Amino acid sequence: MGRYDGYLQGLSLAAILILAPIALQSIMSDDTDVVYVVIPGENETTTIYIENNSSSENARAPELNRSEVARIASFNIKVFGETKMSKPAVVDVLVDIVLTYDLVAVQEIKDIDQTVPYDFLDSINANTTTQWDMMLSPRSGLQDDDQSSQEQYAFYFNTSVFRPIGNGTLYNDSVEDSFQREPFIGQFELLDENGTGTGFDFSLITIHTKPGDETIGEINALHDVVESHLENNSGEEVVILGDFNAGCSYVSSSELSNSPLAHSNYTWIIENNVDTTVSDSYCAYDRIVTNGDLDGRLVGTWGVDTSFSDSDVSDHYPVWFDIKR
Repeated sequence: MGRYDGYLQGLSLAAILILAPIALQSIMSDDTDVVYVVIPGENETTTIYIENNSSSENARAPELNRSEVARIASFNIKVFGETKMSKPAVVDVLVDIVLTYDLVAVQEIKDIDQTVPYDFLDSINANTTTQWDMMLSPRSGLQDDDQSSQEQYAFYFNTSVFRPIGNGTLYNDSVEDSFQREPFIGQFELLDENGTGTGFDFSLITIHTKPGDETIGEINALHDVVESHLENNSGEEVVILGDFNAGCSYVSSSELSNSPLAHSNYTWIIENNVDTTVSDSYCAYDRIVTNGDLDGRLVGTWGVDTSFSDSDVSDHYPVWFDIKR
C-alpha cells in the first residue's frame, strides 16, 4: 500500500475541493480544465491531479483502491553514486520513496564501477516482502563528445506488478548524435492483481536531457526516438518519462508548444504549471508524456511527490501517474 492511498481511494472531486481551503496550494487551470491540489499529510505533501468535469455535479476521481492501479514514477536521484549510497539515512529515504510505487525510472546514476544500482536494489528488497528487480542501462553518453557526462538509467519494478520483456536498450544515437545521454528504452507487460499477465505490453523511454541551449533540441528528438521504436513495434503504446529540464531558463512554454511532442498524438501528464524542484525555484523539469491512453488504462491521477525536502536526497521530486491493472 502506498503512502497516499488514503488521499486517493474513493475521493470525489467535491471532497477534494472541500479540502482545498486547508491545502497549501489550489490551482484551476484554464488551459487544461483540471484541478491541482496539494494536500498536506503528516510530515509530507503530495500534489494530486483530478479531472474537472464541470458538466457533471457528480464528477469523481476514479474510485480505485491502490491494488487496482499500478503507480509508475520518474525520479532524478541527484548524483546517485557511491557517496550518496554510503549515507544510510539518505538511502532509507530513497528506499521509502521507491516502495511507494510499483515501477520507478531513475536517472542520474553516476558510478563508474556500476555497483550502486545493484546495492540499491538490495536495499529495496531488504525493506519489503515483495520482490523487486531492476532493468539497468549501459552507461549512456557513448559518442566521443558525450563521454565526460556518462550516466546510467534504471527501471526498478515490483515483479508482482510488471514483467520485463528483454533487458532494455539504449537508443542508437550514433548517426544524428541528438542526445548527450541516449534515452533508455524498456518494455514491460502489466500484470493483474493476481500477478497474471494482462496481455498489455508497453514501452518506457527514460531520458535525462542536457540542460542549456540544446535542451529543446533533445526534447524534440524524443519524437524521433518514438518513431524509430515504433518501426519495429507497430501500434505499441509508449511512455516517455524523465528529467526533461523542460522549464525555467532551459525551455519556454512556447518552445514546448512548437515541439513535435506537442502533436495531438501525445498527452503530457505532467504539464507546465507544476514544480518538480526541491529548491525555491518553480520549474516543471520532470515530465511524463504518452502517445496514447495506454489501452484505456489511464485513470487521470498523477502527482508530484513532495514528501522530502532534503537536497541531500535529490534536487528533484519524483513525478508519478496511475494506470488501471
